[in-house]
Amino acid sequence: MTQSTVSATVEAPRTRRIDAIGFLEKYGVLLFLVLLILIFDWQNPRFLSPRNIWNILTEVSIYGIMAIGMTGVILTGGVDLAVGSLLAFSGMCAAVVVMALGGSFPLSWLVALLVACAVGMAAGYLHGKTITKLNVPPFIVTLGGMTIWRGATLILNDGGPISGFDEGFRWWGRGVVLGIPVPVLVFMAVAVAGYVTLRYTRYGRSVYAVGGNPEAARLSGLNVKGILVSVYLLLGLLAGLSGFLLAARLGSAEAVAGISYELRVIAAVVIGGTSLFGGLGGVGGTVIGSLLLGVLLNGLVMLNVSAYYQQVVIGVIIVIAVAFDTYAKSRRNGKH
Repeated sequence: MTQSTVSATVEAPRTRRIDAIGFLEKYGVLLFLVLLILIFDWQNPRFLSPRNIWNILTEVSIYGIMAIGMTGVILTGGVDLAVGSLLAFSGMCAAVVVMALGGSFPLSWLVALLVACAVGMAAGYLHGKTITKLNVPPFIVTLGGMTIWRGATLILNDGGPISGFDEGFRWWGRGVVLGIPVPVLVFMAVAVAGYVTLRYTRYGRSVYAVGGNPEAARLSGLNVKGILVSVYLLLGLLAGLSGFLLAARLGSAEAVAGISYELRVIAAVVIGGTSLFGGLGGVGGTVIGSLLLGVLLNGLVMLNVSAYYQQVVIGVIIVIAVAFDTYAKSRRNGKH
């Protein structure tokens, strides 16, 4: 009896030891976000002004919407490098439609929105089908897509911008509802829908299963190829939506829109804790990762840090996040 008591006493401290790596996996990004906000506010009192906060959230919304879709792609072990180019192409298609319909058509914005989303879905479907049917790695397919859709954007209007949209179109990028910018509301709606879908639906569980072990998912009766195509299709849809919102916000569809957005989108997902190996992560982390990037970029601008250094900072953070993900994965597998 005495020996059991002593043994329990000795073991108790071990069970109460704080798992620092596990804690950082769960809360590290959120703590880093809070720390960044405090530092930037200390350096510039205008950082937490209402106007700047809405500027950050509106900017985050454009690539944050695509990051929600990218979460599903990366959860399956894939990646999509074409999202920035597809955003530009979808936005340009929407602009062409609006200008063709003219200001006299009252719902031209709705037709433009549907066209942008349809173009994005079609491109995403092509990516998914090429990956699954031809067994080409997602990296190669979407790298080619990045060039193809950027070239198609340049061809569509000879490399020039399209502007002069009506008020109904511009409202989607500049309008406000109850004091909240419309793009932020759209981002919130997409984030909630993505969170519920991945966490509480059969489809969401299937995405995690395919990312965790594709062969086991196939043997359990899941349509692995269909699920893979679907995540690229959904990402394409959200890229089209983002292209529409960005064109509406700028009041112009630009051939150079979305350049380097693929970096931001992938960074937001990876920083948010979604594993590049697939099967682990979620929308909640992606939202926090998107906000962290937005805060970081805005704060560096307010501190007059060169845009060149901003790219360096983002690259370093991505490498650190992936290195930590690799270490955490090996630790979960019992290698450390």
